[in-house]
Amino acid sequence: MNRRQFLKATSEAFAFSTLPTLSSFSSDFMDVKKRVALIGPGWYGKLDLFRMIQVAPVEVVSVCDVDSVMANDAADQIAGRQLSGKRPRIFSDYRKLLKEKDFDIVLIDTPDHWHALPMIEAVQAGADVWVQKPTGVDVMEGQAMLAAARKYKRVVQVGTQRRSTPHLIEARDRVIKEGLLGKISHADICCYFHMRKRLTIEDAPDIPPPDGLNWDMWTGPAPMQPFNKIIHPGGWRAYMEYGNGIVGDMCVHMLDMVRWMLDLGMPKTVSSTGGVFIDKASRANITDTQTATFGFPEMNVVWNHRSWGSSSDRDYPWSGIIYGDKGTLKLSVHKYEFIPHGSKTPTLSGTPLFEFEEYPIDRVEKRLEKHVASAVRWHMLDFLKNVESRGRPVADIEQGVISSNACILANNSMALGRSLEWDPGAGKIKGDKEANALLARPYRRPWVHPHPGKV
Repeated sequence: MNRRQFLKATSEAFAFSTLPTLSSFSSDFMDVKKRVALIGPGWYGKLDLFRMIQVAPVEVVSVCDVDSVMANDAADQIAGRQLSGKRPRIFSDYRKLLKEKDFDIVLIDTPDHWHALPMIEAVQAGADVWVQKPTGVDVMEGQAMLAAARKYKRVVQVGTQRRSTPHLIEARDRVIKEGLLGKISHADICCYFHMRKRLTIEDAPDIPPPDGLNWDMWTGPAPMQPFNKIIHPGGWRAYMEYGNGIVGDMCVHMLDMVRWMLDLGMPKTVSSTGGVFIDKASRANITDTQTATFGFPEMNVVWNHRSWGSSSDRDYPWSGIIYGDKGTLKLSVHKYEFIPHGSKTPTLSGTPLFEFEEYPIDRVEKRLEKHVASAVRWHMLDFLKNVESRGRPVADIEQGVISSNACILANNSMALGRSLEWDPGAGKIKGDKEANALLARPYRRPWVHPHPGKV
């Protein structure tokens, strides 16, 4: 089977009957129309929602954002994209949106520190949920999210869409499942993008929040600090107060990809070193250099990131490389290559699936990562299929929590200066009281940290 035949067969198996288009999805979903609410309609919130609109006749009934300008802009765009042409209602407080209970599905695309509480309250309200990665900003948040999904029997898909990326599915099936790598005992994962905000306090001084932004609500359970132009919109990833740095943002994707491909669970040990070694003048407080080792039985997965200098392989600046005794598999969002042991050139390769003929708006949609569009669509199809079957999606909340919490433990290991050993039965670190104290971050009042036993 050649690559074209493989992708056609895979897409047909992945969807209900075929990958839907705007003209054909109604035949696949005519009896399963869902009402959707979106919490966090920023860049990726719209990207995710618009892919869902492309594959199913959903009706977006509500959007919520603490930035009124962003919320109104999103509502206008949604009206222009959904079949009904209706403008969704706008909320500034997700709790008021969830009280309406006039939705079937909730998409949560907020900053990371606002993933846990809305997701838990959404499943309590009876919704199935799509939540962006990482699942939370601390280990206990993820544990509570998983407990809530299971308690209320809701389908929860995490936005780790490497599991639904067509050319990566192809790589898994044609290389790993066929045994071409032989014995696999190591993987390197990395990111060398210059993605850390290099602005000093002189470049970005503390200022009043812009009109229309509820800064207190935006901050939510995170520590209150003055606003500056880096943080919003989109720059909050430069601060550990709202996320987990480049490890929580980029490593989580590559670690999850390797875990999915190799059927790995939670690492037994996690260790990490790093810090701010180069860009000391920036206001950003996430690391610019970090290495983390995730220890699995007879295998280590080793992460490296630098937000400075050059990539060790210019073709794979954000990637995973899986090593076997018979060959090497290089993987990224842009391509894959299988190189047999002893060869200098790949014998198998693949690139992203672009679907411009089926979805011509992909060519012009603002800020769309075109190489990722098919992956998000396939991820949405998998989610919707499992909403109907009540099964577990490919990036079920449990898998998202494992990958997210492993990355969080890497940051905790770096902060403590020692390796951490995970006890899966107890859900905590073995014999390390100080490390276990870091499993839940303090919440700013009046917000209450979720607990897996109290959801």
